[in-house]
Amino acid sequence: MNNQQPLLSVRNLKTYFSLDEGQVKAVDGVSFDVNPGQVVGIVGESGCGKSVTIKSILRIIQKPGKIVDGQILFRHNGDSMLDLTQLNAQSEQMRQIRGAEIALIPQEPMAAFSPVHTIGNQIEEAILLHQPVSKQQARKIAIERLREVGVPSPERRIDSYSWELSGGLRQRAMIAMALSCNPKLLIADEPTTAIDVTTQAQVLNLLRDLQAQHDAAIIFITHDLGVIAQIADFVVVMYLGRVMETGPVDDIFHNPQHPYTKALLKSIPTVTSESGSRLPTIEGAIPHPFNRPAGCPFYPRCIEMMPGTCNTSTPSLQPVTDTQSASCFLYHKQTDDE
Repeated sequence: MNNQQPLLSVRNLKTYFSLDEGQVKAVDGVSFDVNPGQVVGIVGESGCGKSVTIKSILRIIQKPGKIVDGQILFRHNGDSMLDLTQLNAQSEQMRQIRGAEIALIPQEPMAAFSPVHTIGNQIEEAILLHQPVSKQQARKIAIERLREVGVPSPERRIDSYSWELSGGLRQRAMIAMALSCNPKLLIADEPTTAIDVTTQAQVLNLLRDLQAQHDAAIIFITHDLGVIAQIADFVVVMYLGRVMETGPVDDIFHNPQHPYTKALLKSIPTVTSESGSRLPTIEGAIPHPFNRPAGCPFYPRCIEMMPGTCNTSTPSLQPVTDTQSASCFLYHKQTDDE
């Protein structure tokens, strides 16, 4: 897989929000690749910039947010790499890419579906927008997609409203809509947050099966490391708008390099955890966006912090092993603050 040309290559992406109170560096120099057919999990605490990263890729950042630097290179129409940051967010080309080639499964399907139109109408609308088919053909494709994602009696359910479906069925219908135009890249923004654990496992298995079937790449956003372990091939660990560590899922879980990744993994209960024992927690809290620390963003909470280094300069993402990279001065010499 390493020899493949990336489907998506994010390079030094910076998305800032300029507010009256100051500037919020929501995404501050993020870089990662997504290969064809690969599931890349982006993980981190709430407020670390995961959702802003994917909204930047889709070019749906709302004002006062703005991409101020970096590239989002997408393999569009075969071999050519197109920099999505150079397109007008509302241009015809970007609107065709968004939905047809890059599709989103949003966090909350109840909010994503219109309550006054049937789910069938909404899936058909997405198909008609991006494919040269008739309304009858669009309905046929929509029924087939609903069947594919495990919605029972899709010929009947297609005429249901979103509020008539259970949380699990709504999520499946949302996946059906995202898959309706056979996208090359599927972005799932915490798609299992609002559903119970049993349905969550079913949805994850479904996504894995569909990904293999369609050979689509997936970017999976979550704060849940258990979900990452189940679905991801490659992991990007984020903190306060920056990438802390990247690597294959097995390496990240069995040989974490960055102190933040280590701390996250220690906070997960295991089968050997004693009943009633307290889990280790990461001391402190994520700094306020207007009060970012100088140097490494994690240093105020890091048990391996080196005074005079971590609090003065910002480490860049550098290779640590053959497969992993980390932004940490434990492995790299001090560099000038970016």
